Amino acid sequence: MKTEQKANRLINEKSPYLLQHAHNPVEWYPWGDEAFAKAKAEDKPIFLSIGYSTCHWCHVMERESFEDPEVAEVLNEGFVSVKVDREERPDVDHLYMTVCQALTGHGGWPLTIIMTPEKKPFFAGTYFPKHSRRGMPGIMEILTRVKQMWIKERNTLIESGEEITRSLVQNYLVPASGELSPQVIDRAYHGLGRYFDHVYGGFGSAPKFPTPHNLTFLLRYARIKKEETALEMVEKTLEQMYKGGIFDHIGFGFSRYSTDRKWLVPHFEKMLYDNALLAIAYLETYQVTGKPLYQEVAEKIFIYILRDMTSPEGAFYSAEDADSEGVEGKFYVWSPEEINEVLGEEKGKRYAILMDITPQGNFEGKSIPNLIQHNLAGLDEQARKFLADCRIKLFEAREKRVHPHKDDKILTAWNALMIAALAIGARALDNKTYLVAAEKAISFIFEKLQRADGRLLARYRDGEALYPAYVDDYAFLIWALLELYETTYQPSYLAKAVDLNKQMLELFWDGEAGGLYMYGKDGEQLLARPKEIYDGAMPSGNSVAAWNFLRLASLTADYTLEEKAQELFQAFGGNVKENPAGYTFLLQAYLFAAERTQEVIIVAGEETKEAREMVEILQHGFLPHTTSHLLIPKNREELIDIIPFLQEYQPEERKTLAYVCEHFACRAPVSDTASLKEALGLKELVTV
Repeated sequence: MKTEQKANRLINEKSPYLLQHAHNPVEWYPWGDEAFAKAKAEDKPIFLSIGYSTCHWCHVMERESFEDPEVAEVLNEGFVSVKVDREERPDVDHLYMTVCQALTGHGGWPLTIIMTPEKKPFFAGTYFPKHSRRGMPGIMEILTRVKQMWIKERNTLIESGEEITRSLVQNYLVPASGELSPQVIDRAYHGLGRYFDHVYGGFGSAPKFPTPHNLTFLLRYARIKKEETALEMVEKTLEQMYKGGIFDHIGFGFSRYSTDRKWLVPHFEKMLYDNALLAIAYLETYQVTGKPLYQEVAEKIFIYILRDMTSPEGAFYSAEDADSEGVEGKFYVWSPEEINEVLGEEKGKRYAILMDITPQGNFEGKSIPNLIQHNLAGLDEQARKFLADCRIKLFEAREKRVHPHKDDKILTAWNALMIAALAIGARALDNKTYLVAAEKAISFIFEKLQRADGRLLARYRDGEALYPAYVDDYAFLIWALLELYETTYQPSYLAKAVDLNKQMLELFWDGEAGGLYMYGKDGEQLLARPKEIYDGAMPSGNSVAAWNFLRLASLTADYTLEEKAQELFQAFGGNVKENPAGYTFLLQAYLFAAERTQEVIIVAGEETKEAREMVEILQHGFLPHTTSHLLIPKNREELIDIIPFLQEYQPEERKTLAYVCEHFACRAPVSDTASLKEALGLKELVTV
């Protein structure tokens, strides 16, 4: 048992993932000088294992191998073993994941790397069983072979490590530059269209990931190109995901991905970033369509986050595990008998029919509640109320089960995504609770995750803030600040966004080739200093930064930031042109640059009813290429200090004026809401 084993060096770490391995018989080291010095002194290769605390297959490999005395003996005798939490060290993870993908054609976690004491990799893979089976090599066989080669054919391994490192630096981590043209937008749309699942929504087959930025890109494409099919793709996907088991119909929130085409069987872990990005996609689709379903799902995501994933200080935890009691999905699945025990036989039978709870089950003999078989529009009010009432009772019963492990570390980047989502939710849904939560979380970041010199840090847990923040931390936090600014019009949020953006450029910008490095010039210098542009499960820091540059340029009239965005597009243009559908958040930024944008300045001598109504129009409408200011007595002086040109906008007595500027020209101001709507090109929404 873990608890009976003497603790290794990981016991002094804060990472929940590293602490999970602190009682393994493997003599683990955290990533750091001590481990690499030991490897050099003892002339041993490094065994590097990278994962995260809510990773199912990481748990499996731990149980099968890292808790096993035989495996531990081989590792301890012949290797120096290093554990890395990928969520704490995305720089290390990205570098060696690139190696794994280049060598094997695939990646994933746990990530297994064997390398020289100089950190140069010569072997890569993901999960391995203890012994070889079904064509998969076992870790015992791999370690034995590497140990023999290290003794007898060391030069072969060292030369391999040198060659892999050279290839990594020259071929895999250098972006392809190139000029982007508007045609890339259409190519991305058609690329998504080719992979769109017309039956169940989403893109591709199984496994299926939500990838919310594909959907938010399509919303913008639909608006600009008047392309109804793009909006239909978004709506189909959002509805099917909600109906599926990837959504937790009892406790709310989305799992990380679906293992099947129908969104039925999730990989049950829940990640903060997925729920943040999905909330934004549902909120924006609600703004576009006015359909209550999308509001309802966004609200359910926020219920889950504020109930289960929020620390007492107001920051957000990282993730919840797929496993409980060592079994994947056990917390989430039901049998008809369990349903009847909670609801009674009559109601239980009705609920089971509605939510696909069957004797044979839909997942390993039990059932994941879902609505896949239903047309949601066909569920009448009575059925909805019945399901809602049953859900409360089932939730209360489920709370008594053994909960999955919660990774309670606080990551700046992921918190920033949820802050952005809550800020958007606050204004789109007129919900001050969301704003309070967002403001509490951002206060936590600036109190706990920013050094005295202003440098952001990446991770907080158990009283310790550590690791110089990465580009994602900066880019996502600037995004969050911009959303808070356009929700509250508090100048301090805009000022912080401007300051952090300057710091980010100073620390991360490549002055020669353009684009932002993953880690700062003051960070640990690894084998290479990569730049990431691919928009995977999360958008890349570079993509979000490009969008931030353009929004900040529009808000502050600092048009040097527009030039930075163009340099960034150029730096990665070759990659984007090769596969546009892989860069949909970057293309959202490109759309902002390529299309006509609007700047709106509402000026009032006091906070009038008319001013509030005008702000509501801006905040409720889907206006992705519009930025706005509200200039009123309580923020006027502070805002003008940040943006001097606003001095020109003087209030008129007893009148609220809205200036709408487009393409470097401002129209005559309007003083009524109807004229503002017309100027913004907004139509009345029809609620379905």
